[in-house]
Amino acid sequence: MTTESPSPAATTQQRTSYRPTWLLIVAIVLLVVVLCVAYLLRLDSESTDDAYVDGNVVQVTSQVSGTVTAIGADNTDHVDTNSPLVTLNAVDAEIQYERATSNLARAVRQARTQYYQVQQLQAEVDQRQNDVRKAQEDVRRRNQLAASGAVSREEISHTADILKNAIAGLEGTKHALAVRLAMVDDTTLRTHPDVLVAASNLRDAYIALHRTQIYSPVAGVITKRTVQVGQKINPGVALMSVVPGDQVWVNANFKESQIEDLRIGQPVELRADAYSRSVIFHGTIIGLDAGTGSAFSLLPAQNATGNWIKVTQRVPVRIALRPQEIAQNPLRLGLSMRVSVDTSDRSGPVLNKTGAQQPVYSTAIFKNELQDANEVVERVISANEGSDHDPKNLKF
Repeated sequence: MTTESPSPAATTQQRTSYRPTWLLIVAIVLLVVVLCVAYLLRLDSESTDDAYVDGNVVQVTSQVSGTVTAIGADNTDHVDTNSPLVTLNAVDAEIQYERATSNLARAVRQARTQYYQVQQLQAEVDQRQNDVRKAQEDVRRRNQLAASGAVSREEISHTADILKNAIAGLEGTKHALAVRLAMVDDTTLRTHPDVLVAASNLRDAYIALHRTQIYSPVAGVITKRTVQVGQKINPGVALMSVVPGDQVWVNANFKESQIEDLRIGQPVELRADAYSRSVIFHGTIIGLDAGTGSAFSLLPAQNATGNWIKVTQRVPVRIALRPQEIAQNPLRLGLSMRVSVDTSDRSGPVLNKTGAQQPVYSTAIFKNELQDANEVVERVISANEGSDHDPKNLKF
């Protein structure tokens, strides 16, 4: 009995038929491994594409009323801090400033007059006191001589009248001195009430004049300009806005089922739809909002009306970005972002429990207003206080 061995061609065909099967099995195993690794990685991360760039929109407003005569910047223009943006007609403010300057100068001179009048009355009191002492001495001598008959009674009576008049003159001068002292008592030239009132009015006038020029409170890009030349504006009306490019962050809206492992301080990777996927931003969670977005909406949902449908809520999470990355790839407000948070470190707090130790945002363009006004007041006082006296001598 003979056995036929398979031909070489049949063996090769059989091996070839097994090869796609093994390739399919290997591919399935690799896919399962990749899915398992991806699942394990997702256990320590949370991601969302419901995230948008947010930032400060600083309104430019006027502190005084007036008519716009010039506009220094338009939408999309970049401005620096303290750059002039809007100019108001300053004619009325200049007139008020000149009037206040004159009033302060007159108040200083009138106060000087009051101090000199006090000095004059003090000298008159000394003179009246000498007159009284002299009259008293004359009366005493004539009374001594009256016993010997050397002085007539008429002369004695006349001397007594002189003494009475001297005493009356002294009392009248003391009352006049008291009236003048009431105006300047415990004051100096710079602390005189009339001078203080006039100085305060000059400060108001100077600051009002200074505020007819409106400056940018921060550096950034102009947007939402609504002011026009010739427009009559009132204090507090928004004229335009400035968006600081270095003061942006991301608000990522995570589902309520995703926030369990989110903590302050966790690292974040972000991608912007405005840039290619190779541009990666890095950030840090700096806070979770105190409520869901619907809780703070203009018309919050009323879930007790009877017709209730469960809707998954989202909690805004604020993410700070690295300044150097923002400078290299600027982000504009409202841009969409894809966010992935590494939640492997859950040691951080869920909510902020400490307040800021210093202002989070500030501007210094108004810092020197009062200082400059005080310098103007000092110049006016110095120009009118005179050079023939020591201020220390004008204190009573």
